[in-house]
Amino acid sequence: MNNGINWTIGRSMGVGSKLRPLMIKFILVQNRQGKTRLSKWCISLSQEEKQKLSMDVHKIVAIKDAKNQSNFAEFRNYKIVYRRYAGLYFCFVTDPTDNELATLEAIHLFVEVLDAFFKNVCELDLVFNFYKCYSLLDEFCLSGELLETSKAKLVARLEQLDRLE
Repeated sequence: MNNGINWTIGRSMGVGSKLRPLMIKFILVQNRQGKTRLSKWCISLSQEEKQKLSMDVHKIVAIKDAKNQSNFAEFRNYKIVYRRYAGLYFCFVTDPTDNELATLEAIHLFVEVLDAFFKNVCELDLVFNFYKCYSLLDEFCLSGELLETSKAKLVARLEQLDRLE
């Protein structure tokens, strides 16, 4: 299922222990103004706490991006890994011990699949086709773990869902 990509790079629990999969706590896709366009929560939080976390993550990401700093930030007991594509911030919030580069690759894969399906994706595609985007998130990530890392398979599943309409 992973086509040879090892998403567990560098996440060991000690000498001789096995590597664990990338553990995503939540995913946010926000525009430059902080409006959340997509979100997936893999941890149980109240709606107020989710709203506060979304605002806090955007503040951190927008400030770091304006200063042209790295795409990683420590936040509470999480690690924010983000990437800006056009006017959207794709933020994956993970365990602090997860590999940042593997998370960046997961973000890039997600954006590539969106781009392949929508043919040059933009913010309006996410707004008007949010149900397709959430279907992709469900195919991509379940309970904080990546399910599928094949771009071709993810696009094929989205096209199959599109034909059912």
